Amino acid sequence: MGWHYDAAMDEPTLPRRRSIRLPTYDYAQGGAYFVTICAYDRRCVFGRVIDGQAQVNEIGAIIEEEWFRSPIVRKIVLDAFVVMPNHVHGIVFMDSVGATGRSPAPRSGPGRGSLGSFVGNFKAATTRRIRALSLTPDKPVWQRNYYEHIIRDDKSLDAIREYIENNPANWATDRQNPDATKSSQAAAIWQV
Repeated sequence: MGWHYDAAMDEPTLPRRRSIRLPTYDYAQGGAYFVTICAYDRRCVFGRVIDGQAQVNEIGAIIEEEWFRSPIVRKIVLDAFVVMPNHVHGIVFMDSVGATGRSPAPRSGPGRGSLGSFVGNFKAATTRRIRALSLTPDKPVWQRNYYEHIIRDDKSLDAIREYIENNPANWATDRQNPDATKSSQAAAIWQV
C-alpha cells in the first residue's frame, strides 16, 4: 500500500486500501457472522477485565446499549457478545433481507443491507453517543474496518460462542491485550 499517481486527475491520490473481505462473497445474504471491532489504536477505553470478568466503563456501557438496540433499528438477530477493554466480539445473524441501518450506505461504502452497512451504522451510532457526552471529543473511537468470520456450521458456531464467553477469562493471553503473554489458544478457534 502506498501513494499512487492518477494520470487522469494529474495528481497523487490517497493510498489504496486492501480489502480483507472475500472478493466474491455477498455480505448482504443471510447467514451467521463472527464480528470483531477494535478501538482506535487498540486503546483500552471501553473498560477493564478484573478477575476474569469484563467490567465496562461509561463508553463500554454505550457500546453495549447500542449493540442490544441493534435488532430494533437494524434487521439482524444477535447471539453471543462481549465488550472487552479495547474491542468487541459478537455473533450476528442476518436474514436474506439484510441488515439495514438508520440511513442508506454511502455509494462508495458497503452495500445497503450488508454486514458492512450494519457495522458502519453501529460504529457511527456509538461514536455519536460517545461524543455527545464529550467522553472522547477529539479522538476517533473505532479502528478503521473490522474483522469478520463467516460461520458455516454448528460446530464452528459453538466454538465461537465458547471463545466469546471465555474471552474475559483469557484476557491475559488475548492477542488484543497490549500486555498479553503469548498463547496459541486464540488461534486454535480457527482450526475448528
